[in-house]
Amino acid sequence: RIPLHASTQCSIRTPEQAAFLESLGFSRLILERELSLDQIRAIRAAVTCELEFFVHGAICVCYNGQCYLSEHICGRSANRGACIQACRSRYDLVDENGKVLVKDKALLSLKDYNLKARIRELTEAGITSFKIEGRMKSPYYVATVTNAYRQRMNGTATLEQIKHELECASHRPYSSGMDQIGSGA
Repeated sequence: RIPLHASTQCSIRTPEQAAFLESLGFSRLILERELSLDQIRAIRAAVTCELEFFVHGAICVCYNGQCYLSEHICGRSANRGACIQACRSRYDLVDENGKVLVKDKALLSLKDYNLKARIRELTEAGITSFKIEGRMKSPYYVATVTNAYRQRMNGTATLEQIKHELECASHRPYSSGMDQIGSGA
């Protein structure tokens, strides 16, 4: 009787994988952020369960749902919820001669994911729930970002108003990721 949700760690990339998980009783599938709109549409055509998609927050440098960096560094598995956030840590970049080229910067995760301009397309492709990062974020950040996306989904704010709202929350420069789902995010 407990609703089952398949996380990104299930590596849901194809309609066949999605249909298999639905056949096991999963009521929600959390898709990988690397998927294109066409891939999302194909998965939607194969299943009737809820589909969730990540739309805002830090960009993982490892393939979504298959991160081994944390485990390699300290034995804590990101794929089991124990990520040490190594990709968000600050590092020095040193050349082969020992010269520091960049000091104390987040070199592995330079931007934050932002798909505010793609909400309508994602909804039309079959996404029923949007995932917004809250891990290691303040309540203010979570409330501000969630409110901005809610306004966008309800049509009560323009993209420019949403952009202004999101600028109030602490973040790095924004990106739409690998731009697989389109430009303009």
